[in-house]
Amino acid sequence: MRVLLLTTDAYGGHGGIALYNRDLVEALVTMPEMEEVVVIPRNMPLPPEAIPAKATFMQQALGGKRHFVRTATRAARQPFDLVICGHINLLPLAVLLNLYIRAPLVLMAYGIDVWTARYRLEKQWLAAVDAVWSISAITRDRMNAWAKLPESMYSILPNAIHLSRYGLAAQRQDLLQKHGLAGSKVIMTLGRLPGAERYKGVDEVMDVLPALLKIEPRLKYLVAGDGDDRPRLKAKAKTLGLADKVVFTGMIAEADKADYFRLADVFAMPGRGEGFGFVFLEALACGVPAVGSRLDGSREALLDGELGELADPDDPDSIKQGVLNALAKPKTVPAGLSYFAWPAFVERIARAVHQVTQSGQTAGGRARLKA
Repeated sequence: MRVLLLTTDAYGGHGGIALYNRDLVEALVTMPEMEEVVVIPRNMPLPPEAIPAKATFMQQALGGKRHFVRTATRAARQPFDLVICGHINLLPLAVLLNLYIRAPLVLMAYGIDVWTARYRLEKQWLAAVDAVWSISAITRDRMNAWAKLPESMYSILPNAIHLSRYGLAAQRQDLLQKHGLAGSKVIMTLGRLPGAERYKGVDEVMDVLPALLKIEPRLKYLVAGDGDDRPRLKAKAKTLGLADKVVFTGMIAEADKADYFRLADVFAMPGRGEGFGFVFLEALACGVPAVGSRLDGSREALLDGELGELADPDDPDSIKQGVLNALAKPKTVPAGLSYFAWPAFVERIARAVHQVTQSGQTAGGRARLKA
């Protein structure tokens, strides 16, 4: 079996989508029948990680849209048994290329990228898709509110967590000193900070921090990650009188991520726009109690409250109580986290591949024949 994956980023990418795509590739190449996975990336801001032997990572696609389209078009001259479109923005190209490849076509759905239809022709492009692999049920449901696809086309494939890469460990003293956290109780949020997407819950945590400090004066709020909204958030912390209580780390290296989680006593991200929230799994895998949202995909990452606290981002008292409940918990890796462990992810991917490649003619296939 040969698979073509068109993606925004994977190896050498930063963030949740890039990590998911790396895990996807590594799960695909574990399948006994897999001969090759050809990955065509749109972006690669960082040096690439180790690439599996059965994966071909076509860096010649980098350098702009023209390079990406040219590389993808050349790849489409080869035979493939499955085409995976790694982002809805790439779907028009994937549909066009698949007129030549004529293989089952899968669309990946991560979160707010598919929660609303942004282009008039998106429903037409979806007519050529055989399956949608969604990171969460909430993403499936919000997408299908406008897409109106048969429910049988969707597979739910939540993130994987490599538990062996995390675990309980001593806090790094250099990081405690660097960020002035020694002797503090730490609430942490990790995520991008773009001004156009203020949905992580950072504002909401800062809004309840004064009330929390009355109960636990040692609290500090560690905001890890970067984006063009950081200056506004820093100014807000100052306005709230929290300049010495809110610590902004900027971008952190992937190799240091687990050590940053271990600085925290609570991981809190009570937002509105998470398609899933892999960072919750990472925090839990480091033994850190978590507070997520009742309104987005973090509810699924926390197994509807089994793995952590759920708060309403529109209710400050709910966030405050969620943080206090989490602070009262001991640091431990919950047994239920095994639901998202790597072996379960590999099984889900293999099952989804077999389902779409062995199911015969589907709605997308009929659309291609008509084209």
